[in-house]
Amino acid sequence: MRIAIVSDVHGNRRAFEAVLADLREVAPDRVMHGGDLAAGGSHPAEIVDHIRSLGWAGVCGNTDEMLRDPEQLTEFAATLPPLARVFGMVGDAIPWTVAQLGEERLRWLAALPKEFVQEGFRLVHASPGDLWRCPGPGASEEELRRVYGGLGAGIVVHAHVHVPYVRKLEGLIVANTGSISQSYDGDTRASYLVMDGDELAIRRVEYDVGAAAEDVAHCGVPHGDWMAKILLAGRYVAPE
Repeated sequence: MRIAIVSDVHGNRRAFEAVLADLREVAPDRVMHGGDLAAGGSHPAEIVDHIRSLGWAGVCGNTDEMLRDPEQLTEFAATLPPLARVFGMVGDAIPWTVAQLGEERLRWLAALPKEFVQEGFRLVHASPGDLWRCPGPGASEEELRRVYGGLGAGIVVHAHVHVPYVRKLEGLIVANTGSISQSYDGDTRASYLVMDGDELAIRRVEYDVGAAAEDVAHCGVPHGDWMAKILLAGRYVAPE
């Protein structure tokens, strides 16, 4: 069975539509999502509605959780004082996104499971039991085994860091889907993962990044101009 895993859409309708077109070409047997669906983009409600209509199974992401419980962001930000301004800007955008989504969509996001379990395969947003922290793409084999080896699965897929990779270890494959929106690896294209048995591959999909940047810069979300700069750079950009 071929499974496509799409994650970190962040309300980016243009990127999401391009990935949907690519999925029609790839024609996987199943599509799943890794969370972070709404916050950080111009069309949060449309993304949630579309994914719900498609019936994809998936997991909750940290930005999904923070919309319902902003204190989760506050607690995590307290552990990284040098990034206080960045997390403050992320928090500034929560009320706008919440208003776009409405109560029923927020309940749906909050009800997403934190882990998807299938024989031989696990999907989490970041780490088991933690939506906010996970190893980076350059993590050592020891760290990957420490964080994901205890799940007892041969394949573990996560998202969160916006940098796709596939790491094949002895008896364990750890992969990151990358992100549909706000890539952090210098490649502005959307990224998702296709899994065919124990063969995992990253797919990159071009979309109109400039138009998406215009969308988010002018949609009314606080600090939309900063979000637009990240889209255009294909990597994290510190606020000025």
